[in-house]
Amino acid sequence: MVDRSNVECWLTDMDGVLVHEQAALPGAVELLAQWQRDDTPYLVLTNNSIFTARDLAARLRAGGINVPEDRLWTSALATADFLKQQLPGGSAFVIGEAGLLTALHEAGYIMTETDPDFVVVGETRNYSFDAITKAIRLIGNGARFIVTNPDATGPSADGPLPATGAIAALITKATGREPYVVGKPNPMMFRSALNKIGAHSHNTAMIGDRMDTDIVAGMEAGLHTVLVLTGISDQREIERYPFRPDEIISGVHELVRSGDEG
Repeated sequence: MVDRSNVECWLTDMDGVLVHEQAALPGAVELLAQWQRDDTPYLVLTNNSIFTARDLAARLRAGGINVPEDRLWTSALATADFLKQQLPGGSAFVIGEAGLLTALHEAGYIMTETDPDFVVVGETRNYSFDAITKAIRLIGNGARFIVTNPDATGPSADGPLPATGAIAALITKATGREPYVVGKPNPMMFRSALNKIGAHSHNTAMIGDRMDTDIVAGMEAGLHTVLVLTGISDQREIERYPFRPDEIISGVHELVRSGDEG
């Protein structure tokens, strides 16, 4: 067994680790309860920027998982935190939903279509040709280009949907400008999460189900990395990459202490 005795804080991905299609995965409820009882600092991370933390907490409760909203860290919150550090009190033209708009407002940002400091693109189910055109023109006029996450597609009951990365690629093609991407696999998202809970990389672990986002970002941020096989990665997927997680487990139920399993 890999020694994780120095791990005092945890970061964990949400989809494929704790939930699958909004249903709790085995051990998820027990692990979160264990962390709560032990007063263990932790955050649940997601690249989804559509929902506010309050909305996500409600959605998780509907699936039987209790995560307080202050224990959720989204790419929208990480983006707002990054922009607040870069330019306090700045302005942005935003393509996104309530999660991103709320996070930026709470960070002190002004939403504007007139000479914004940044164009910020996040997840939405209502991409507008007019809004994308406006974003392209504003970037051409000097606005800095920020994207909440790189995911090109998102899941739905009917199959993949175009997501933030796909729209960002369209804007890049039209402007010749590459965006700065805040969410996973950028270790920036993990560093801001560590700051939020007062943790340090040397005593924090990251649980994820994707080699190309969770594990590589955790590794680059200096975290102990744990890959679960309840999401999209399997042994064949693992072998594609030149790096390895510190641990590979079948699911988060393996992290629940004996006697804490319900």
